[in-house]
Amino acid sequence: MAGPPERTPPVAVQDADDAPRPAPDDPAVGPEAPIAPEPREPAAEAPSPATGSPAEEPARPPGRRRGLRTAAVAAVTAALLGGYAVADAAGAAPGVLTLAPAPVVPAPPVPPAAAARPPAPVALAPLDPSAPAPDPAALSAALGPLLAAPALRGSATASVVDAATGRVLLDSGADRPQVPASVAKLLTATAALHVLGPDATLATRVVAGAAPGQVVLVGGGDQLLTAGRGDPGATVGRAGLADLADAVAASLRARGSTSASVVLDDSLTGGSPQLDASWGSGDVAAGYVAPLTSVALDAGRATPANYAPRSLDPAMDVARTFAGLLAQRGVRADPAAVVRGGPAPAGSAVLGEVRSAPLVDVVADALAQSDNTVAESLARLVGAATGRPPGFAASAQAVLEQARAAGVDTTGAVLVDGSGLGAGSRVPAAAFTSVLVEAVRRPELAPLLEAMPVGGLSGTLAERFADPGSAPAAGVVRAKTGSLTGVSSLVGTVVDADGRQLAFAVLADGTGPTTPARQALDAVAAALTGCGCRAG
Repeated sequence: MAGPPERTPPVAVQDADDAPRPAPDDPAVGPEAPIAPEPREPAAEAPSPATGSPAEEPARPPGRRRGLRTAAVAAVTAALLGGYAVADAAGAAPGVLTLAPAPVVPAPPVPPAAAARPPAPVALAPLDPSAPAPDPAALSAALGPLLAAPALRGSATASVVDAATGRVLLDSGADRPQVPASVAKLLTATAALHVLGPDATLATRVVAGAAPGQVVLVGGGDQLLTAGRGDPGATVGRAGLADLADAVAASLRARGSTSASVVLDDSLTGGSPQLDASWGSGDVAAGYVAPLTSVALDAGRATPANYAPRSLDPAMDVARTFAGLLAQRGVRADPAAVVRGGPAPAGSAVLGEVRSAPLVDVVADALAQSDNTVAESLARLVGAATGRPPGFAASAQAVLEQARAAGVDTTGAVLVDGSGLGAGSRVPAAAFTSVLVEAVRRPELAPLLEAMPVGGLSGTLAERFADPGSAPAAGVVRAKTGSLTGVSSLVGTVVDADGRQLAFAVLADGTGPTTPARQALDAVAAALTGCGCRAG
């Protein structure tokens, strides 16, 4: 069994990713940052719904996000032709069907899959590869005053590059490491797509245990299971525990077994729920993150809300719910008797298996919703694939190594986790524009460009770019957001007035109140969108 969770030194104050705890004069707004409670100890975990008598099989809520495969292929094709089709992923054809739909039955009080997302933004036409690039001096003159906005308090650094060629158009302290906040997820997503591949799926598997009548549920990293039937067109809830219970019950009957004791193999992530010491004491109760385990129902959420309180032991919830579902199918199994064990015996017979949506869709959901739990799981999968032991710091090092292997210039970058939530990460703006340039060049990374939220339309940008000064950029800017108290960041792409695609990164880690800081970053992106910025 893996050792205890890796820890980093505690800090005096650390705030939840993309949901700053505001000061009295700093009301955080928008889907990325609801007003957060003061730091507090997480509330006591509610009793697991599966620890008593077997619950009824849950209904399957609507899928939260559809597949990205078709959109990714279109983006790669456009890039190879010299332009990049800025197309939103949602609404594209789903991935390979792995589970058949089944009748819906009433839902018990177990963590369901998340609610449906808003409709997809409309795709834009491919770009003209011959469109002129901005003049660096003109671009600097246009953006300089905006980067000096009072809300940013002199802490902003910025990088702007031509997305097609990688030519640097603006370097304003771009090599100075800054606190990235949630834009660190772009590095995690890059490493995951590079190492595992866009088409990889994550297995949740049940195998025969070493003892008679024992079955072992092996977590494989899927944080987006549903307790009911899997939805073959969804990302959240693609794999369903009801389907897994069907398969395992049938396998047990074929073996002549009528009872089972369920053991949880949580060794992928260290064998117990993992919490980084630098996370805020109230982050789990506030819904910003769940303790990292090898498997979870909707990232450990207690309800479909994005910032719902999280379970203190998501993997045990999965195992107990699974035991209850076995009991519904005539197998004597006691949810209250589920225990953690070591790694499953090598070569054990597989009794049943369900698989996640393709990694490209999991990455898309993590970036669009800025999901810290899924991002940490992706970082752990990168670490496991490269031989690293469990632990946030070890996984973060694997992320940086594999981002470099994918061509990203990570000079000066330090990561302490995979989500940007922990204290101690520092990344230069230039590293993020390097990520985006490689995403244009490399087909396996192209999904990153589509997965980022669209200004004014989707994800954590749904309620931004609404002010008169930035509204013209709505629907054109695609960017990953980041927020901690005193930190605001925005990394993405725009299409300027001449039709040229630009990659940009603006990081500010000494800002004033959150809302004006975000508006200042939006103004920079809007200026890029409206600027042909020709010489003279």
